[in-house]
Amino acid sequence: MNSSISSSDPARHDGSLWKRFAITLVAAAAIVLTLVLTIIYLIEPYDTGRSPFFSQAGVRALAPAMANASRGRNPAFDAAIVGNSRIQLISPERLKQATGLDFVQMSVPGSGPKEQLALIDWYLSHRREPAKVLLVSIDETWCTSDPALASEGPFPFWLYAESPLDYARGLLRWEALEEVPPRLSHLLGTSAERARPDGYWDYDAEYTRRGDKMAAAHRRELEAKPYANARRYDRDPVAETRPFPAADRLGLVAASLPQDAALILVVPPLYKNALPPEGTEQAFRLQACKAAIAFAAQKAHARTALVDWRTDRPETRNAAWFFDRVHYRQPIAKAMEADIAETIARLH
Repeated sequence: MNSSISSSDPARHDGSLWKRFAITLVAAAAIVLTLVLTIIYLIEPYDTGRSPFFSQAGVRALAPAMANASRGRNPAFDAAIVGNSRIQLISPERLKQATGLDFVQMSVPGSGPKEQLALIDWYLSHRREPAKVLLVSIDETWCTSDPALASEGPFPFWLYAESPLDYARGLLRWEALEEVPPRLSHLLGTSAERARPDGYWDYDAEYTRRGDKMAAAHRRELEAKPYANARRYDRDPVAETRPFPAADRLGLVAASLPQDAALILVVPPLYKNALPPEGTEQAFRLQACKAAIAFAAQKAHARTALVDWRTDRPETRNAAWFFDRVHYRQPIAKAMEADIAETIARLH
């Protein structure tokens, strides 16, 4: 009887069953993850051109940092505008009317030189025909002394990475999965909602529709004088210890341009009260930065010109033509476009 009871006892559990279960679960999860990632990669939610199956251009209205991957590879554009919101109001359509060139706006609000250089590399590497004009906005973010050109905000560098593996890793996020249905609708022809191909966004018109006409906060900002108590110098106090690593990086870009291409460096304007007065350390730094960047680019590429609007001129004294100290309105944008078109004609 004792023997019968002993033989019916369950076998001792040594953990092997749980181990097999865990391995099976991990393997299944890996297979599902790989399958989902493969589907996202092939469907191309951001239209980067990496998929061998779907090449229909266009993405829905996305933030510029994401949508520029599609715009930058579009072969219809033989000229590009790169910068942040301070160059966003420059119109590709008006520049085409003045120059005959097809411009794409690839500016990203809040970006600095590190992000903009990534966008430039993407645009230049996706030309079937050589680019004819590269317009780069140069502001104080380009005057950093940080050799890493550290970014102040998030930016999808993975989207513009040369390595397919880096790109695939970047797709492992919920936002990429959310873009799959809109992309499928576009590929299947069931949705016509597309982002504007040339990337232009007229924030002047949008602010006007919202009734934001020189709001009190903006007026106070324009009236402020941040350099009222700044110390004056006879000569630059720190000239020998001021590196501009972004200038060297731009020089490499300039050296890679086709010989006939024009490189236009545009220094966007500031409202008159935001301009550092002559003799201040800030003014010396601004001038040294502009000179260093222009020299590095011109040394590497002969067809380079600086269009400098960060000076005291009649347009920058008109408060009605600014939203704040750094963002201007259409009258200034159109005047800048005339300067840019004239410079392009001279270089070509």
